[in-house]
Amino acid sequence: MAEEKKMFKVTIDNIVIDVEPGTSILNAARKIGGDVAPPAMCYYSTLKGSGGKCRTCLVEVAAGSTADPRPMPKLVASCRTNVMDGMVVKNITSEKVLDARKGVVEFLLINHPLDCPICDQAGECSLQDLSYQHGAEATRYEFNRRTFEKHDIGPYIQLHMTRCILCFRCVYVADQLTKKREHGILDRGDHSEIATYIHKALESDFIGNVIDVCPVGALTDKTFRFKNRVWFLKPQDAHRDCPKCSGKVTIWNRGEEVYRVTARKDQWGEVKDFICNECRFEKKKTSDWIIEGPTLISRQSVISAGHYIGTVKPQEVMPEVMDGRKPKLLMDIHSVSEVNRPEIDLSEIQGPAHSVDFKNDHFNFNKNGNA
Repeated sequence: MAEEKKMFKVTIDNIVIDVEPGTSILNAARKIGGDVAPPAMCYYSTLKGSGGKCRTCLVEVAAGSTADPRPMPKLVASCRTNVMDGMVVKNITSEKVLDARKGVVEFLLINHPLDCPICDQAGECSLQDLSYQHGAEATRYEFNRRTFEKHDIGPYIQLHMTRCILCFRCVYVADQLTKKREHGILDRGDHSEIATYIHKALESDFIGNVIDVCPVGALTDKTFRFKNRVWFLKPQDAHRDCPKCSGKVTIWNRGEEVYRVTARKDQWGEVKDFICNECRFEKKKTSDWIIEGPTLISRQSVISAGHYIGTVKPQEVMPEVMDGRKPKLLMDIHSVSEVNRPEIDLSEIQGPAHSVDFKNDHFNFNKNGNA
């Protein structure tokens, strides 16, 4: 009879979970999901060596383990710290963590240009989401922002070094996914940059995946450059018989035109199956693909604004985090407005709400236009 696998009991934001030994705090928190999972800008579960660069996943360890319940003296990177049996971790329930995360975001934005209105990553940018949740209203930085000499790294990939946060993801992809790595981090400190040193193009069959793993707009698709906004497009899962990769992708189209092709991603924004350059850059017609159906989009994403079918409602963990205490209800919109019918939940309607979903007396107008 096989021995029962030993499990560690860990408490994260007042929620207890059993995980296998060797699991990082970040992955343990991801098993719970929702806001309990710390943000991660550099960690990538499928890339060896990733993590520990951005410091956005810092958490407080209030108790190290059952054997040694002393707290850790400093905040730790959850992607690089493994759990112990009886460990107690604080993420969103710790003021120190929230304050430190706000400082980390401020540092990440110090040299980041304010070009979101023209950036192709807008609408699906991890740094945009992070700054919205933890950023300050204005910067305290009064000096000139750093600039870099432009590098042409090929016909498919556009490099904007001023947007880079040095997460190293693209370097790990090129090193572990392709047969040879032609780019990396050059120089040190404030002068560090992604480059090829001798200004050569990146030509590997799978190098296009650096676009998908980049959490910001530093590496974007040249074939999609300035053509459309992601929230105006229709993301659909599709596949084709490809001799180089799995052929399972997400196509972003309007009508018959496919504006771009990306790899499919999970709920944490990580690629499920890396795809080849042929699928990504050369197959730009719907006839090139067998369409499976709409891609599941999180309701938290702006991309879901016009795509109601198949959206995924984010997991709600706050009742468990608050240890059974109900949040204080400032007002009940149903009783205050008396607009929508009480038997209809607007969040569950497949599509936009119509007049029939509301109380009729609010839509009965007399000839003078008064209700």
